[in-house]
Amino acid sequence: MATCNTSSLLPYVPNSEKPWNKTRAQHLYRRLAYGASPELISAVLTKSPSQIVDQLVDEAVGLDPTPAPSWAFKGKQAYDDEGLDFEEENQLNIGEWRRQIVDDQIYKGLQSLLTIFWHNHFVTQLSTYNCAHFIYEYYAVLQKNCIGNFKTFVREIGLTNAMLVFLNGKDNKKNKPNENYARELYELFTLGENNGYTQDDIVETSKALTGYNDGGYCEFISYNENTFNTSEKTIFNRRGNWNYNDVIDILFEEKADLIANFIITKLYRFFISPVVNETIVNELAVDFAVDFELEPVLRKLFKSEHFFDSEAIGVIIKSPYDISLNFLKVMSRSLDDEGKNQIHWNTSAAGQPFLQPVDVAGWQGDFDWINTSTLTARWSFNDQLTWQMWNEETGEREKFREFAKAVSENSSDVYTVARAIIDTFLAKGLNTEADYTVATDIFMGNVPENYYTDGTWNLDFESVPWQVLLLLQHIFRVPEFQLK
Repeated sequence: MATCNTSSLLPYVPNSEKPWNKTRAQHLYRRLAYGASPELISAVLTKSPSQIVDQLVDEAVGLDPTPAPSWAFKGKQAYDDEGLDFEEENQLNIGEWRRQIVDDQIYKGLQSLLTIFWHNHFVTQLSTYNCAHFIYEYYAVLQKNCIGNFKTFVREIGLTNAMLVFLNGKDNKKNKPNENYARELYELFTLGENNGYTQDDIVETSKALTGYNDGGYCEFISYNENTFNTSEKTIFNRRGNWNYNDVIDILFEEKADLIANFIITKLYRFFISPVVNETIVNELAVDFAVDFELEPVLRKLFKSEHFFDSEAIGVIIKSPYDISLNFLKVMSRSLDDEGKNQIHWNTSAAGQPFLQPVDVAGWQGDFDWINTSTLTARWSFNDQLTWQMWNEETGEREKFREFAKAVSENSSDVYTVARAIIDTFLAKGLNTEADYTVATDIFMGNVPENYYTDGTWNLDFESVPWQVLLLLQHIFRVPEFQLK
Protein backbone atom coordinates (compact mmCIF):
# COMPACT_ATOMS: atom_id res chain seq x y z
CA MET A 1 0.00 0.00 0.00
CA ALA A 2 1.39 3.41 -0.96
CA THR A 3 1.56 6.12 1.68
CA CYS A 4 -0.35 9.36 1.21
CA ASN A 5 2.13 11.24 3.38
CA THR A 6 4.75 12.60 0.99
CA SER A 7 6.05 15.42 3.19
CA SER A 8 9.78 15.60 3.78
CA LEU A 9 12.04 15.48 6.82
CA LEU A 10 12.59 19.22 6.64
CA PRO A 11 11.58 20.96 9.89
CA TYR A 12 7.88 21.72 10.16
CA VAL A 13 7.32 25.46 9.92
CA PRO A 14 3.68 26.42 10.57
CA ASN A 15 1.85 28.31 7.84
CA SER A 16 -1.71 29.08 6.83
CA GLU A 17 -2.13 25.68 5.17
CA LYS A 18 -0.49 23.72 8.00
CA PRO A 19 -1.10 25.79 11.14
CA TRP A 20 0.28 25.01 14.60
CA ASN A 21 -3.06 24.41 16.28
CA LYS A 22 -4.79 22.18 18.82
CA THR A 23 -5.10 19.34 16.32
CA ARG A 24 -1.35 19.16 15.68
CA ALA A 25 -0.39 19.80 19.31
CA GLN A 26 -2.70 16.99 20.45
CA HIS A 27 -1.23 14.76 17.72
CA LEU A 28 2.27 15.43 19.03
CA TYR A 29 1.33 14.61 22.61
CA ARG A 30 -0.71 11.52 21.68
CA ARG A 31 2.25 10.05 19.82
CA LEU A 32 4.99 11.06 22.26
CA ALA A 33 3.28 11.12 25.68
CA TYR A 34 -0.15 9.42 25.41
CA GLY A 35 -1.82 12.83 25.48
CA ALA A 36 -2.05 16.08 27.40
CA SER A 37 -4.55 18.14 29.35
CA PRO A 38 -6.37 21.02 27.62
CA GLU A 39 -4.40 23.45 29.76
CA LEU A 40 -1.09 22.00 28.59
CA ILE A 41 -2.19 22.04 24.95
CA SER A 42 -3.09 25.73 25.26
CA ALA A 43 0.28 26.47 26.84
CA VAL A 44 2.36 24.70 24.18
CA LEU A 45 0.62 26.62 21.40
CA THR A 46 2.47 29.72 22.62
CA LYS A 47 5.77 28.03 21.67
CA SER A 48 7.03 26.62 18.39
CA PRO A 49 6.60 22.93 17.52
CA SER A 50 10.38 22.57 17.43
CA GLN A 51 10.68 23.91 20.98
CA ILE A 52 8.07 21.48 22.27
CA VAL A 53 9.69 18.50 20.53
CA ASP A 54 13.04 19.49 22.03
CA GLN A 55 11.43 19.73 25.44
CA LEU A 56 9.85 16.27 25.17
CA VAL A 57 13.05 14.67 23.87
CA ASP A 58 15.22 16.47 26.42
CA GLU A 59 12.99 15.14 29.21
CA ALA A 60 13.36 11.59 27.90
CA VAL A 61 17.13 11.93 27.60
CA GLY A 62 17.44 13.42 31.09
CA LEU A 63 15.22 10.94 32.94
CA ASP A 64 17.08 8.33 34.96
CA PRO A 65 15.72 4.80 35.13
CA THR A 66 13.14 4.27 37.85
CA PRO A 67 14.95 3.85 41.21
CA ALA A 68 15.69 0.28 42.25
CA PRO A 69 13.30 -1.26 44.78
CA SER A 70 14.67 -2.85 47.94
CA TRP A 71 14.48 -6.33 46.39
CA ALA A 72 16.16 -5.49 43.07
CA PHE A 73 19.42 -7.31 43.77
CA LYS A 74 18.19 -10.20 45.93
CA GLY A 75 18.16 -13.72 44.51
CA LYS A 76 16.16 -16.60 45.92
CA GLN A 77 18.91 -17.70 48.32
CA ALA A 78 18.84 -14.34 50.09
CA TYR A 79 15.16 -14.86 50.93
CA ASP A 80 15.83 -18.40 52.08
CA ASP A 81 18.63 -17.12 54.33
CA GLU A 82 16.21 -14.62 55.89
CA GLY A 83 13.62 -17.32 56.51
CA LEU A 84 11.15 -15.77 54.07
CA ASP A 85 8.86 -17.59 51.65
CA PHE A 86 10.45 -16.67 48.32
CA GLU A 87 7.43 -17.51 46.17
CA GLU A 88 5.15 -15.34 48.29
CA GLU A 89 7.59 -12.42 48.42
CA ASN A 90 8.33 -12.74 44.71
CA GLN A 91 4.65 -12.43 43.76
CA LEU A 92 4.29 -9.35 45.97
CA ASN A 93 7.34 -7.82 44.29
CA ILE A 94 5.98 -8.58 40.82
CA GLY A 95 2.71 -6.86 41.75
CA GLU A 96 4.62 -3.85 43.06
CA TRP A 97 6.58 -3.53 39.82
CA ARG A 98 3.51 -3.90 37.64
CA ARG A 99 2.04 -0.89 39.44
CA GLN A 100 5.33 0.95 39.02
CA ILE A 101 5.26 0.29 35.29
CA VAL A 102 1.74 1.76 35.02
CA ASP A 103 2.90 4.78 37.01
CA ASP A 104 5.88 5.24 34.69
CA GLN A 105 3.67 4.94 31.61
CA ILE A 106 1.47 7.74 32.94
CA TYR A 107 4.15 10.17 34.06
CA LYS A 108 7.35 9.56 32.09
CA GLY A 109 6.37 10.96 28.72
CA LEU A 110 8.41 9.89 25.72
CA GLN A 111 10.57 7.62 27.87
CA SER A 112 7.45 5.59 28.71
CA LEU A 113 6.47 5.21 25.03
CA LEU A 114 9.99 4.18 24.07
CA THR A 115 10.18 1.73 26.97
CA ILE A 116 7.05 -0.07 25.81
CA PHE A 117 8.30 0.06 22.20
CA TRP A 118 11.61 -1.59 23.11
CA HIS A 119 9.92 -4.10 25.42
CA ASN A 120 7.96 -5.18 22.36
CA HIS A 121 11.18 -5.34 20.32
CA PHE A 122 13.54 -7.05 22.77
CA VAL A 123 10.77 -9.35 23.94
CA THR A 124 10.89 -11.42 27.11
CA GLN A 125 7.95 -13.13 28.79
CA LEU A 126 7.56 -13.11 32.55
CA SER A 127 5.93 -16.55 32.50
CA THR A 128 9.27 -18.02 31.42
CA TYR A 129 11.49 -16.61 34.19
CA ASN A 130 8.98 -15.39 36.83
CA CYS A 131 11.50 -13.55 39.00
CA ALA A 132 10.78 -9.98 40.12
CA HIS A 133 14.45 -9.00 40.35
CA PHE A 134 14.95 -10.15 36.75
CA ILE A 135 12.05 -7.89 35.73
CA TYR A 136 13.70 -4.91 37.39
CA GLU A 137 17.08 -5.50 35.71
CA TYR A 138 15.51 -5.96 32.26
CA TYR A 139 13.19 -2.96 32.68
CA ALA A 140 16.06 -0.74 33.88
CA VAL A 141 18.08 -1.63 30.76
CA LEU A 142 15.09 -0.72 28.58
CA GLN A 143 14.73 2.67 30.28
CA LYS A 144 18.46 3.42 30.35
CA ASN A 145 18.98 2.75 26.64
CA CYS A 146 15.60 3.67 25.15
CA ILE A 147 16.89 6.87 23.55
CA GLY A 148 20.62 6.16 23.71
CA ASN A 149 23.01 4.15 21.56
CA PHE A 150 21.40 1.15 19.88
CA LYS A 151 24.62 -0.88 19.68
CA THR A 152 25.13 -0.45 23.43
CA PHE A 153 21.48 -1.37 23.91
CA VAL A 154 21.87 -4.64 21.99
CA ARG A 155 25.03 -5.48 23.94
CA GLU A 156 23.39 -4.92 27.32
CA ILE A 157 19.94 -6.42 26.74
CA GLY A 158 21.35 -9.82 25.72
CA LEU A 159 23.03 -10.25 29.10
CA THR A 160 20.01 -9.44 31.23
CA ASN A 161 18.88 -12.42 33.27
CA ALA A 162 15.37 -12.21 31.83
CA MET A 163 16.74 -12.56 28.28
CA LEU A 164 19.28 -15.25 29.17
CA VAL A 165 16.45 -17.39 30.57
CA PHE A 166 13.77 -16.51 28.02
CA LEU A 167 15.86 -17.19 24.91
CA ASN A 168 17.92 -19.99 26.44
CA GLY A 169 21.27 -18.25 26.71
CA LYS A 170 21.58 -19.90 30.12
CA ASP A 171 21.30 -23.28 28.40
CA ASN A 172 23.86 -22.50 25.68
CA LYS A 173 27.08 -24.36 26.57
CA LYS A 174 30.10 -25.50 24.60
CA ASN A 175 29.04 -29.16 24.69
CA LYS A 176 25.31 -28.43 24.50
CA PRO A 177 24.71 -25.55 22.07
CA ASN A 178 21.42 -23.67 21.91
CA GLU A 179 20.82 -21.46 18.88
CA ASN A 180 17.74 -19.63 20.15
CA TYR A 181 19.26 -16.28 21.10
CA ALA A 182 21.62 -16.20 18.10
CA ARG A 183 18.67 -16.65 15.76
CA GLU A 184 16.51 -13.98 17.39
CA LEU A 185 19.45 -11.59 17.68
CA TYR A 186 19.51 -11.48 13.88
CA GLU A 187 15.92 -12.24 12.90
CA LEU A 188 14.03 -10.08 15.41
CA PHE A 189 16.45 -7.71 17.14
CA THR A 190 18.77 -6.33 14.46
CA LEU A 191 18.42 -7.51 10.84
CA GLY A 192 14.95 -8.87 10.16
CA GLU A 193 13.86 -12.28 8.95
CA ASN A 194 16.18 -13.85 6.34
CA ASN A 195 17.98 -10.58 5.90
CA GLY A 196 21.78 -10.71 5.69
CA TYR A 197 22.55 -13.86 7.68
CA THR A 198 22.65 -17.61 7.10
CA GLN A 199 21.97 -20.68 9.20
CA ASP A 200 25.74 -21.16 9.43
CA ASP A 201 26.05 -17.65 10.90
CA ILE A 202 23.46 -18.60 13.54
CA VAL A 203 25.29 -21.84 14.42
CA GLU A 204 28.65 -20.12 14.67
CA THR A 205 27.23 -17.20 16.61
CA SER A 206 25.63 -19.51 19.16
CA LYS A 207 29.10 -20.92 19.92
CA ALA A 208 30.40 -17.41 20.59
CA LEU A 209 27.52 -16.69 22.99
CA THR A 210 28.28 -19.62 25.30
CA GLY A 211 29.44 -19.33 28.91
CA TYR A 212 26.60 -17.47 30.62
CA ASN A 213 25.33 -20.50 32.47
CA ASP A 214 25.92 -20.43 36.22
CA GLY A 215 22.97 -19.71 38.52
CA GLY A 216 20.08 -21.64 40.02
CA TYR A 217 16.36 -20.89 39.95
CA CYS A 218 15.83 -17.12 40.33
CA GLU A 219 19.52 -16.59 41.07
CA PHE A 220 21.55 -14.12 39.04
CA ILE A 221 23.36 -15.78 36.14
CA SER A 222 27.13 -15.47 35.93
CA TYR A 223 29.75 -16.25 33.29
CA ASN A 224 31.66 -19.54 33.47
CA GLU A 225 34.74 -19.72 31.26
CA ASN A 226 34.65 -23.51 31.49
CA THR A 227 31.39 -23.65 29.52
CA PHE A 228 32.56 -21.21 26.84
CA ASN A 229 33.31 -22.64 23.40
CA THR A 230 36.93 -21.71 22.66
CA SER A 231 36.98 -22.97 19.08
CA GLU A 232 37.37 -20.62 16.14
CA LYS A 233 34.07 -19.44 14.67
CA THR A 234 33.22 -17.91 11.30
CA ILE A 235 30.62 -15.16 11.55
CA PHE A 236 29.77 -13.06 8.48
CA ASN A 237 32.94 -14.44 6.83
CA ARG A 238 35.17 -13.32 9.70
CA ARG A 239 37.05 -16.07 11.52
CA GLY A 240 38.37 -16.02 15.09
CA ASN A 241 37.84 -17.20 18.65
CA TRP A 242 34.90 -14.84 18.98
CA ASN A 243 32.97 -14.21 22.22
CA TYR A 244 29.78 -12.35 23.12
CA ASN A 245 31.25 -8.84 22.72
CA ASP A 246 32.94 -9.81 19.46
CA VAL A 247 29.59 -10.90 18.04
CA ILE A 248 28.06 -7.48 18.71
CA ASP A 249 31.06 -5.67 17.23
CA ILE A 250 31.15 -7.82 14.10
CA LEU A 251 27.39 -7.54 13.61
CA PHE A 252 27.40 -3.74 13.69
CA GLU A 253 30.56 -3.44 11.60
CA GLU A 254 29.39 -5.82 8.86
CA LYS A 255 25.65 -5.12 8.76
CA ALA A 256 25.26 -1.47 9.72
CA ASP A 257 23.01 -0.49 6.81
CA LEU A 258 20.69 -3.46 7.26
CA ILE A 259 20.39 -2.86 11.00
CA ALA A 260 19.67 0.83 10.53
CA ASN A 261 16.93 0.24 7.96
CA PHE A 262 15.28 -2.49 10.04
CA ILE A 263 15.18 -0.44 13.25
CA ILE A 264 14.10 2.83 11.63
CA THR A 265 11.27 0.99 9.86
CA LYS A 266 9.97 -0.31 13.20
CA LEU A 267 10.22 3.12 14.80
CA TYR A 268 8.42 4.64 11.82
CA ARG A 269 5.53 2.20 12.14
CA PHE A 270 5.25 2.88 15.86
CA PHE A 271 5.40 6.68 15.76
CA ILE A 272 4.20 7.65 12.26
CA SER A 273 2.12 5.10 10.36
CA PRO A 274 1.74 1.37 9.69
CA VAL A 275 2.16 2.23 5.99
CA VAL A 276 5.85 3.02 5.53
CA ASN A 277 7.33 5.80 3.42
CA GLU A 278 10.54 4.12 2.23
CA THR A 279 12.14 7.43 1.22
CA ILE A 280 11.83 8.79 4.76
CA VAL A 281 13.05 5.53 6.31
CA ASN A 282 16.06 5.35 3.99
CA GLU A 283 17.05 8.95 4.72
CA LEU A 284 16.86 8.44 8.48
CA ALA A 285 18.63 5.08 8.22
CA VAL A 286 21.63 6.73 6.55
CA ASP A 287 21.95 9.05 9.57
CA PHE A 288 21.37 6.24 12.05
CA ALA A 289 23.98 3.91 10.55
CA VAL A 290 26.77 6.42 11.27
CA ASP A 291 26.82 5.88 15.03
CA PHE A 292 23.49 4.26 16.00
CA GLU A 293 22.49 7.11 18.26
CA LEU A 294 18.71 7.15 18.65
CA GLU A 295 18.24 10.67 19.98
CA PRO A 296 19.22 12.68 16.87
CA VAL A 297 17.18 10.58 14.42
CA LEU A 298 14.10 10.71 16.63
CA ARG A 299 14.49 14.43 17.13
CA LYS A 300 14.76 14.92 13.37
CA LEU A 301 11.70 12.76 12.72
CA PHE A 302 9.50 14.37 15.37
CA LYS A 303 10.35 17.90 14.19
CA SER A 304 9.68 17.14 10.54
CA GLU A 305 6.97 18.16 8.10
CA HIS A 306 6.42 14.44 7.70
CA PHE A 307 5.46 13.92 11.35
CA PHE A 308 3.08 16.90 11.40
CA ASP A 309 1.49 16.23 8.01
CA SER A 310 -2.29 15.83 8.21
CA GLU A 311 -1.86 12.39 6.59
CA ALA A 312 0.08 11.27 9.69
CA ILE A 313 -2.74 12.23 12.07
CA GLY A 314 -5.24 9.58 13.12
CA VAL A 315 -3.75 6.69 11.13
CA ILE A 316 -2.52 4.40 13.93
CA ILE A 317 -4.88 2.12 15.87
CA LYS A 318 -4.52 2.77 19.58
CA SER A 319 -2.92 0.12 21.75
CA PRO A 320 -4.76 -0.86 24.95
CA TYR A 321 -2.36 1.38 26.88
CA ASP A 322 -3.19 4.26 24.52
CA ILE A 323 -6.91 3.81 25.20
CA SER A 324 -6.79 4.34 28.95
CA LEU A 325 -3.70 6.49 29.38
CA ASN A 326 -4.86 9.05 26.83
CA PHE A 327 -8.06 9.50 28.84
CA LEU A 328 -6.11 9.84 32.09
CA LYS A 329 -3.71 12.38 30.61
CA VAL A 330 -6.44 14.50 29.01
CA MET A 331 -8.56 14.47 32.16
CA SER A 332 -5.54 15.03 34.48
CA ARG A 333 -6.47 12.01 36.58
CA SER A 334 -4.13 10.21 38.93
CA LEU A 335 -4.51 6.62 40.15
CA ASP A 336 -4.13 4.88 43.48
CA ASP A 337 -2.64 1.39 43.68
CA GLU A 338 -6.01 -0.23 43.02
CA GLY A 339 -6.42 1.91 39.91
CA LYS A 340 -2.95 0.96 38.66
CA ASN A 341 -3.79 -2.70 39.13
CA GLN A 342 -6.98 -2.09 37.17
CA ILE A 343 -5.06 -0.55 34.26
CA HIS A 344 -2.74 -3.56 34.20
CA TRP A 345 -5.57 -6.08 34.13
CA ASN A 346 -7.62 -4.05 31.65
CA THR A 347 -4.78 -3.78 29.16
CA SER A 348 -4.09 -7.49 29.65
CA ALA A 349 -7.73 -8.32 28.91
CA ALA A 350 -7.45 -6.37 25.65
CA GLY A 351 -4.32 -8.17 24.53
CA GLN A 352 -1.42 -6.08 25.91
CA PRO A 353 -0.19 -7.50 29.23
CA PHE A 354 3.06 -5.67 29.98
CA LEU A 355 5.85 -8.24 30.61
CA GLN A 356 3.95 -10.87 28.60
CA PRO A 357 3.88 -10.08 24.85
CA VAL A 358 2.04 -12.64 22.78
CA ASP A 359 5.25 -14.32 21.53
CA VAL A 360 8.91 -13.59 20.83
CA ALA A 361 7.93 -11.44 17.84
CA GLY A 362 5.85 -9.20 20.11
CA TRP A 363 2.48 -7.57 19.67
CA GLN A 364 1.97 -6.77 16.00
CA GLY A 365 -0.31 -3.82 16.75
CA ASP A 366 -2.58 -2.03 14.27
CA PHE A 367 -5.54 -4.26 13.31
CA ASP A 368 -4.31 -7.03 15.61
CA TRP A 369 -5.43 -4.93 18.57
CA ILE A 370 -9.09 -5.23 17.59
CA ASN A 371 -11.24 -8.33 17.37
CA THR A 372 -14.63 -9.43 18.66
CA SER A 373 -13.31 -10.18 22.14
CA THR A 374 -11.02 -7.18 22.63
CA LEU A 375 -13.32 -4.48 21.21
CA THR A 376 -15.82 -4.60 24.08
CA ALA A 377 -12.93 -4.59 26.54
CA ARG A 378 -11.56 -1.46 24.86
CA TRP A 379 -14.97 0.20 25.21
CA SER A 380 -15.22 -0.70 28.89
CA PHE A 381 -11.83 0.69 30.02
CA ASN A 382 -12.83 4.30 30.03
CA ASP A 383 -16.41 3.55 31.03
CA GLN A 384 -14.94 2.28 34.29
CA LEU A 385 -12.78 5.36 34.69
CA THR A 386 -15.67 7.75 34.05
CA TRP A 387 -17.94 5.93 36.53
CA GLN A 388 -15.18 6.13 39.12
CA MET A 389 -15.06 9.87 38.57
CA TRP A 390 -18.83 10.01 38.93
CA ASN A 391 -18.90 8.01 42.18
CA GLU A 392 -20.72 10.13 44.74
CA GLU A 393 -18.45 9.26 47.66
CA THR A 394 -15.01 9.04 46.10
CA GLY A 395 -15.45 10.55 42.65
CA GLU A 396 -14.57 13.84 41.06
CA ARG A 397 -17.75 14.84 39.25
CA GLU A 398 -16.76 18.46 38.87
CA LYS A 399 -13.75 17.41 36.76
CA PHE A 400 -16.23 16.82 33.92
CA ARG A 401 -17.40 20.44 34.14
CA GLU A 402 -13.86 21.79 34.48
CA PHE A 403 -12.82 19.79 31.43
CA ALA A 404 -15.71 21.10 29.31
CA LYS A 405 -14.89 24.67 30.28
CA ALA A 406 -11.19 24.19 29.47
CA VAL A 407 -11.64 22.66 26.01
CA SER A 408 -14.39 25.08 24.91
CA GLU A 409 -13.04 28.24 26.54
CA ASN A 410 -16.18 28.24 28.72
CA SER A 411 -18.51 28.59 25.76
CA SER A 412 -22.25 28.77 26.39
CA ASP A 413 -23.05 27.38 22.93
CA VAL A 414 -23.91 23.70 23.24
CA TYR A 415 -22.70 22.87 19.72
CA THR A 416 -19.33 24.50 20.33
CA VAL A 417 -18.90 22.67 23.64
CA ALA A 418 -19.84 19.27 22.24
CA ARG A 419 -17.55 19.64 19.21
CA ALA A 420 -14.66 20.78 21.42
CA ILE A 421 -15.02 17.71 23.65
CA ILE A 422 -15.26 15.39 20.66
CA ASP A 423 -12.28 16.89 18.86
CA THR A 424 -10.14 16.65 21.99
CA PHE A 425 -10.48 12.87 22.05
CA LEU A 426 -10.62 12.13 18.32
CA ALA A 427 -7.50 12.72 16.29
CA LYS A 428 -9.42 13.85 13.21
CA GLY A 429 -12.86 14.40 14.65
CA LEU A 430 -15.99 12.57 13.53
CA ASN A 431 -16.41 11.47 9.94
CA THR A 432 -19.53 13.49 9.05
CA GLU A 433 -21.57 16.42 10.28
CA ALA A 434 -24.42 13.99 10.83
CA ASP A 435 -22.20 12.16 13.32
CA TYR A 436 -21.58 15.43 15.17
CA THR A 437 -25.35 16.02 15.27
CA VAL A 438 -25.97 12.60 16.82
CA ALA A 439 -23.24 13.17 19.41
CA THR A 440 -24.51 16.65 20.25
CA ASP A 441 -28.05 15.33 20.72
CA ILE A 442 -26.66 12.85 23.26
CA PHE A 443 -24.81 15.67 25.00
CA MET A 444 -27.96 17.80 25.17
CA GLY A 445 -29.67 14.94 26.96
CA ASN A 446 -32.92 15.64 28.83
CA VAL A 447 -32.34 19.37 29.23
CA PRO A 448 -35.29 21.28 27.70
CA GLU A 449 -34.29 22.38 24.20
CA ASN A 450 -35.29 26.00 24.77
CA TYR A 451 -32.71 26.26 27.58
CA TYR A 452 -30.00 26.16 24.92
CA THR A 453 -31.47 29.11 23.04
CA ASP A 454 -32.86 31.36 25.78
CA GLY A 455 -29.64 31.61 27.79
CA THR A 456 -30.70 29.32 30.65
CA TRP A 457 -28.04 26.69 29.89
CA ASN A 458 -24.32 27.26 30.23
CA LEU A 459 -21.44 25.25 31.63
CA ASP A 460 -22.44 26.13 35.19
CA PHE A 461 -25.80 24.41 34.69
CA GLU A 462 -26.40 21.65 37.22
CA SER A 463 -26.56 18.76 34.74
CA VAL A 464 -23.32 19.54 32.85
CA PRO A 465 -21.10 16.89 34.54
CA TRP A 466 -23.66 14.21 33.69
CA GLN A 467 -23.97 15.49 30.13
CA VAL A 468 -20.19 15.32 29.66
CA LEU A 469 -20.13 11.77 31.01
CA LEU A 470 -22.84 10.69 28.54
CA LEU A 471 -20.99 12.27 25.62
CA LEU A 472 -17.68 10.68 26.61
CA GLN A 473 -19.21 7.22 26.80
CA HIS A 474 -20.65 7.77 23.33
CA ILE A 475 -17.24 8.91 22.04
CA PHE A 476 -15.56 5.77 23.42
CA ARG A 477 -17.72 3.67 21.09
CA VAL A 478 -17.35 5.53 17.81
CA PRO A 479 -14.87 3.98 15.33
CA GLU A 480 -12.83 7.19 15.17
CA PHE A 481 -11.92 6.83 18.87
CA GLN A 482 -9.82 3.77 18.06
CA LEU A 483 -7.33 5.92 16.12
CA LYS A 484 -4.53 8.20 17.24
